[in-house]
Amino acid sequence: MSEQYDVIVAGAGPAGAQCARDLANRGYDVVVLETEDEAEFPRTSNKSTAGTFPSMITSFGVPDEVVMNYTDKVVLESPNDHFTRHHAGAVLEFGDFKRWLVEDGREKGAEYRFDARVTGPIVENGDIVGVEYNGSEEVRAEITIDATGPSAPLAKALGVSELERENHAIGIEYELTGVDLDHPEYGDLTDAMMLRLDHDIAPGGYSWIFHTGADEAKVGLCYIQNDSHRENAREGFSVDDYMAYWLDRDPRFADAERKEGVQHRGSAHIQMPGDLSTDRFMAIGDAVPTIDPVWGEGIHKGMKSARAAAITVDAALDRGMTDTSAEQLSIYDRLWHRDVAPNHRTRLLMTELLYLADNDRYDRFMRDLGSLDEASLRKANNANPLAIAKLLHVDDVSLLSEFLREKVAIDFDGFLPKPVNKQRGNVSAAFEFK
Repeated sequence: MSEQYDVIVAGAGPAGAQCARDLANRGYDVVVLETEDEAEFPRTSNKSTAGTFPSMITSFGVPDEVVMNYTDKVVLESPNDHFTRHHAGAVLEFGDFKRWLVEDGREKGAEYRFDARVTGPIVENGDIVGVEYNGSEEVRAEITIDATGPSAPLAKALGVSELERENHAIGIEYELTGVDLDHPEYGDLTDAMMLRLDHDIAPGGYSWIFHTGADEAKVGLCYIQNDSHRENAREGFSVDDYMAYWLDRDPRFADAERKEGVQHRGSAHIQMPGDLSTDRFMAIGDAVPTIDPVWGEGIHKGMKSARAAAITVDAALDRGMTDTSAEQLSIYDRLWHRDVAPNHRTRLLMTELLYLADNDRYDRFMRDLGSLDEASLRKANNANPLAIAKLLHVDDVSLLSEFLREKVAIDFDGFLPKPVNKQRGNVSAAFEFK
């Protein structure tokens, strides 16, 4: 006989572990299935830059012990210029952070099974009723949640996932010591998170330096397999080649050394999600996907998607009046579009336009940012069209024309989130969160 739970969560990343933590705290019987071995967790899944913002730390009670460094500014770089904005942030020790989520969830009552590779859903009468793992083992629940990241085996099997190869981002990161964080040719990166737009280093993407304390930093780059990457890429260059190319040429790394055995590789999809749920099922975190298109930040949004899913479970299983229909679980879709990523489509289009620009335009972009007042900067970051228009010039017509040619099928009503093609469940004020 298969064991029965209220909820199965597949994956113990930030989204999955936070969802289990929330559900256990609400008194639900929840089991988490995680592929990795517990003794080494998280070894193969230790992939995030782990840069986030104080709102995440505060909202989810993250302890100082898992924070490598609190930062006080964001620096944007182009090949020959930079822009600095004072904005508080935090760089997490990602492995410690994930282990803390698991430990705290267990203390609240969540059950964890490591070495448990999910192989597919158990479907009866057209509905998912549980999960197969390790080939032949089974566990069943009223609701199943896929938090396995881009692999999304359950979401794909149920026809919920719509992850597309052309929106696939590939990344690599080292942790370095001996980094010159205040080199005279660049902006001061002391207690900063830096993002660099430079097709010479990361064509169709960006690179970063996140100060983690003393003379140490997380240094990495990623690119999306988009038209901009194909146009600007160096023939035969892999992501490792681009990393070596940057480290060899940037004087800030002249005396830097890699921490032995510390290397992070990862991938994610940066696109609009399709459906997020169906009968008895929801997908959260990078299985959706949830990464912010502008900043590349996924932890906070993944955690918020986890909380939205937990809220939805509460509504579906409230006081024994079980309703796990697609209509009821579409509460999650509504919360995702309203509270997790309300401007996701506009931010995605803004980012796609940005990656089409050349390096000279990136230099000018830094100067444009410096000319905006604080209110306009906030609006531009929130993808306000009028604020974004202030960053455009008459000679950007060719860039806009290229963008529109690539997006000729866009319905400009699409600047609003896609409607979910399911009847919405009711959401009372008690289910809202910020």
